[in-house]
Amino acid sequence: MSMAIEHLQGMSKEGLRADLEIISGWIKPGTKVLDLGCGDGTLLAYLRDEYNVLGYGLEIDPFNIEVCVEKNINVIQANLNNGLKAYFSDKTFDSVIMTQTLQATEQPDLLIEEMLRVGGEGIVTFPNMAHWSARLQLGLGGIMPVTKNLPNQWFNTPNVHLCTLSDFEVLCQKHDIQILERAVVDHRHNRGGWLTNMFPNLLGEIAIYRFCRNQ
Repeated sequence: MSMAIEHLQGMSKEGLRADLEIISGWIKPGTKVLDLGCGDGTLLAYLRDEYNVLGYGLEIDPFNIEVCVEKNINVIQANLNNGLKAYFSDKTFDSVIMTQTLQATEQPDLLIEEMLRVGGEGIVTFPNMAHWSARLQLGLGGIMPVTKNLPNQWFNTPNVHLCTLSDFEVLCQKHDIQILERAVVDHRHNRGGWLTNMFPNLLGEIAIYRFCRNQ
């Protein structure tokens, strides 16, 4: 089973999910990209066809790997909890992407370090536990939140390290990581309005970050 949580739909007019469209806008044409937990290879295929990107993917789900192969995506079957040292040397890629998987890894801080070891920049997305709906369920109901973006119960969720935007930014500061860009989207992966931009940790359901090592 893939470590990534359920990918909800919310597609853009080009057929690419809105959050993936944001990410593709952060990738420079003609560069080399690694996608951790690449799923069925949708993002890598898009970057290859539209941006002339040389892409590689790591994925654990055999079905997704078959789909990647059908799309002529370079893919390796691997468990991200084992790290990247067995597969890639330092600075092999320009960008390393990990969508909706960070919270399901055993040691997300170490995996982020590995992303910046093998790549010049990292891009991650994750569900925001500080969203108002999660706060409401925990604060008033006294129960672990169950939302459209976090559909599992506490006892069967694959998400073992849930965090907030503030948590992630503190982690980056501790690890000497510079945040280059940030965006938030809703559970349909669509951008919010000015109010969401003003209060991203309260109103953003999914966080999207681009970052690099401090120079």
